[in-house]
Amino acid sequence: MKPYARLFFIFFTINQLQAQPLFSKIQTGQVVSTPSDSRSVNWIDVNGDGFDDLFISNGPKTGQNNLLYLNNGDGTFSAVTDDPIVKDNSPSDGATFADADNDGDADAYVVTWYGKINYTYANQGDGSFLQLAPGVSGNASTYSETAAWGDYDNDGLLDLYVTNSEGAKRNLLYRNLGNNQFEKINTGTPVTETDLSRCANWVDYDNDGDADLFVTNEDNQANDLYRNEGGGQFTKITADPLVTGGLSSMSASWGDIDNDGDLDVFIANSGFYAEQTNQLYRNNGDGTFTQITPDAFTSAPGCSYGSAFGDIDNDGDIDLAVANGFCNGAIRNFLFFNDGQGHFSPAPDSIADLSTPSSYGIAFADYDLDGFLDLAIATCKNTDQSAMPNNLLYHNNQSPAQGGSNPFHWLRVRLEGQVSNRSGIGAKVRIKTSQNGESRWQMREISAQTGYCGQNSLVAHFGLGQADLVDSIVVEWPSGIRQIQTGIAADQLVYLLESNPVAVKTTFDALNSIRVFPNPADTRAAISAVWQERIPELTVTLIDSLGRKLLSDRYQDLHPGQWTAQLEWGETLAPGNYFVRLASESQAALIPLILK
Repeated sequence: MKPYARLFFIFFTINQLQAQPLFSKIQTGQVVSTPSDSRSVNWIDVNGDGFDDLFISNGPKTGQNNLLYLNNGDGTFSAVTDDPIVKDNSPSDGATFADADNDGDADAYVVTWYGKINYTYANQGDGSFLQLAPGVSGNASTYSETAAWGDYDNDGLLDLYVTNSEGAKRNLLYRNLGNNQFEKINTGTPVTETDLSRCANWVDYDNDGDADLFVTNEDNQANDLYRNEGGGQFTKITADPLVTGGLSSMSASWGDIDNDGDLDVFIANSGFYAEQTNQLYRNNGDGTFTQITPDAFTSAPGCSYGSAFGDIDNDGDIDLAVANGFCNGAIRNFLFFNDGQGHFSPAPDSIADLSTPSSYGIAFADYDLDGFLDLAIATCKNTDQSAMPNNLLYHNNQSPAQGGSNPFHWLRVRLEGQVSNRSGIGAKVRIKTSQNGESRWQMREISAQTGYCGQNSLVAHFGLGQADLVDSIVVEWPSGIRQIQTGIAADQLVYLLESNPVAVKTTFDALNSIRVFPNPADTRAAISAVWQERIPELTVTLIDSLGRKLLSDRYQDLHPGQWTAQLEWGETLAPGNYFVRLASESQAALIPLILK
């Protein structure tokens, strides 16, 4: 970026901070008034209404029910009280959400400690969950810290990695076979080492199109980086600054801090009442890393547990939030501003004063869809004798639509895989904007674990600065499909269905002569097709421009020949742009529909 443009950003930020704090601590509502000994925070849209809901795990030794809050769409949340996912009364730690069975909704895996079993939950399509017994881990007792969904073999099915820090100490890898069946992998270094592991990230650090694995370890053990060689084989990297030496590492967050097209990593360290300096590593673009730990991390050491990247001021680079706990003396969490070159500085006290007894997981999401990232933090007891604290929720105040003064633009991108996994886990979203005659690229990788015990929204958020138009969006899917969309207006959510002119969309549309009519429509529309082969099951869904499911019907055993169906919504929907989605087991079509 040109110097004068950067000066404008700095000038704007300083004046904005003088006007009002970036975040307001939410003081009312069930999220912040339920005392609990919490661990993980996960932002995930469990019921498909387009708003991120909030899951919080609880982990005292004696057990405590977990928490799930449904987003009401008006800035408030309602607690779910009668669902298996909030009734296990176990000592839970981390959690990870994604569409593990590719049926269009987010499923969950929640881990426990103290020798208890872990739990798998299948989403029933309406935001309610079914506990799958006995779960992926069977009846084996575990001391698990967290888990992460990721498709390491690029077969379109999400596999699972689970970290452990006691007991047998071996981490767990499960290959997804489909139909909620998993195969436990028993060979290879990712599952045979006996480190005390905390965080796991599936991340394509070398940009070769497959999911590598990074694991943080405590007890002054070196962290682990496993390069995916394909064919289910991993090579442990041993001669890189990222994995030599050892601290007590808790969290790892991956993001492109300098907008050079590859993923860098922040590591949060904790000595458990002995402060350790956090670390930042720049990706050199050749599969190696260089440590560039800023002075800001040295001057603000922590006993750090959680971390998350997100562009909190929409200036076009990712900032950093760090959660601290179990420190000597006062405990405070930190926000760090990115200057656009990957250099971080502490946010002013008006922003960074996110004090709490002890914090664990931390995660970003735009929960009220105003274009600015909000923040949730799980809090826990400092000692066995401490009272249970309330969790923390911070609203970003910058949106002009809500009285803020930040003029910067934004874009949100939601993915749905077809050949790849439905959640788009592992996909890279790259956007290009132009400002002052200079092009700028940004990149996000969709992840089901964005820090220790933390999961940012699966919707990719980009700050655009002064750019009101995105020149192009490029999605690099795990399947290898590369999808491009150009000329996108800012300040909106873009819903992208994975498409390949040969394998998915065009074939399904053209060969079967799919039509939706009338178009524009009023209160109903007809769908017709001439099937070329038998279709065992077809799902027809009406989707709005935010990707929210409004109506859905399933049809069984469709034979070759003419077929028609009706979609009827009456007077319930406003005029605008919608989509009709038809999906079989292996193919899908997305057809625009205008309501007048």
